[in-house]
Amino acid sequence: MAKVTPFSTKKTLNIRGNLVVLGSPKVMGIINTTPDSFYPGSRSSHEKEVLKKAEDMLSQGATFVDIGGYSTRPGASDVPIEEELRRVLVHVKNIRQELPGLYISVDTFRSEVAKEAVLGGADIVNDISGGGLDPLMFQTVAELQVPYILMHMKGSPQTMKKEAVYDNMLVEMFTYFRNKVTELYREGLKDIILDPGFGFAKTIAHNYELLSGLAYFEKLELPLLVGLSRKSMIYKSLEITPAEALNGTTALNMLALAQGANILRVHDVKEAVETAKLFNLTYGIKEA
Repeated sequence: MAKVTPFSTKKTLNIRGNLVVLGSPKVMGIINTTPDSFYPGSRSSHEKEVLKKAEDMLSQGATFVDIGGYSTRPGASDVPIEEELRRVLVHVKNIRQELPGLYISVDTFRSEVAKEAVLGGADIVNDISGGGLDPLMFQTVAELQVPYILMHMKGSPQTMKKEAVYDNMLVEMFTYFRNKVTELYREGLKDIILDPGFGFAKTIAHNYELLSGLAYFEKLELPLLVGLSRKSMIYKSLEITPAEALNGTTALNMLALAQGANILRVHDVKEAVETAKLFNLTYGIKEA
């Protein structure tokens, strides 16, 4: 009997002229340059500390690193744009100079931060709001011609808990993605990555419904990024803390890969890379 893999197409990304093939799963490491991200283990601010963390992630097998200077946990405080730029730009420039083999994603919903970060060396824009919090974002990423991570969220980090109401979540999310992808293509952007936004305007029950239904978004024929790492859907369900949620993260990451995820966004790169390797062996996928 022929093996059936979760990948129906071999997806690719054009990153500054380099073709990144997503025929096998890739890992994106998380670095938060904020003082209030939900998981303390992801917080770094000093230049040497951030650079060392990025270096470790690269050596452990990360293809990407995601740098964010604005905490997006539920109820997080707003941060002035000047402060977000201060928290992000120096690290983007340092990593670009010292670690040329690592692709840099900037985690921001502000077009000005996205533009400055890309000009400073970032390769990807990761927008939790899907363009919903800055009307200039789509135009900006199209002009920059960098891959764009389009996440699903309703409301803002300050209001999203109240927005977790759906008649049919998967259908509503599919429509959201289809409409925004159409708009981005119209702007001239070529490389789009979908992120279903676990934990953003979704209850714990919604999150597990979404995880079991990830393959639904394969119809859009775009790369799928999944960020489950140490989130409340894990630690609250297991009645543990985020610091104790690595085992649960690994279990759900494997399920996400089986549902078609192409990129795992994680705090713990080594464990995610090992998960991807075992997944590849299971399905006979050659690492690309």
